[in-house]
Amino acid sequence: MFCAVMADVDNCRGFLEMCLGISVGRVEVSSEKSVVFRPEYRSVQLDVYAKDADNTHYDIEMQVVQKPGLARRSRYYHSQMDMELLHCGQDYQELSDCFVIFVCDFDPFGKGRYLYTFENCCLEEGELKQEEGCRSVFLNTCVRNLEEVPAGLVNFLEFVKANLAESQRNFRDVYVTQLQDSIRLIKSSREMEDKFMTLQEVILDERAEAKVEGRAEVILELLEDLGALPDEELAEKVMNEKRPEVLRRWLKLAARATSVGQFMEEIQ
Repeated sequence: MFCAVMADVDNCRGFLEMCLGISVGRVEVSSEKSVVFRPEYRSVQLDVYAKDADNTHYDIEMQVVQKPGLARRSRYYHSQMDMELLHCGQDYQELSDCFVIFVCDFDPFGKGRYLYTFENCCLEEGELKQEEGCRSVFLNTCVRNLEEVPAGLVNFLEFVKANLAESQRNFRDVYVTQLQDSIRLIKSSREMEDKFMTLQEVILDERAEAKVEGRAEVILELLEDLGALPDEELAEKVMNEKRPEVLRRWLKLAARATSVGQFMEEIQ
């Protein structure tokens, strides 16, 4: 659902401006963009890939489950995005600016900040930046110091963290209301719902070829879209399952389930 909502250019532009504190002009958005260069190397699938009028490129990722290697994953995504941004004969100076943004339903670095922004700088001269045009940004829905967070971003993070029932309340925020309207439109329109389910089936088919951990993560993401998990036991059961054939079956069940309870009954 996150990808479908952010596929709307107004939703995506609003998110980028709120998250980065910059003005973003016209944007082009692609959902679930696959980047594959050679079959023997690991490909990536970017949740939401956008480009603005200044040719700045953005990757927006929704991260529900905390797993090791998130920083290195960001590094790899940057490298894969860069491969498409410079053609033969172009100068390195023409390489576009690039942002990789993770919206995390946990505190990725344990410091309590709502926002962590990383860019390369000199260790010997702390204020000397490399100015290479790329940043990694991590948003944290579990922020403790709300007074440091802009009001609009607080509302957005609370909306992201909310379960299905809580996410429908009035957040008294124009942007969150805009997102809620988009979600209702997707769910209520039969034509759009069919298109969304077709897209989801394609996504699931592609992700089914990923590693076991990736399958488990997708299952939990799909379940989170249905509502809050009743306890940690279900998440642990999914993450601890290592049999590919079982995870493949659970993945299909999660995609078709209408509630977390239904999924739990069917995997017993």
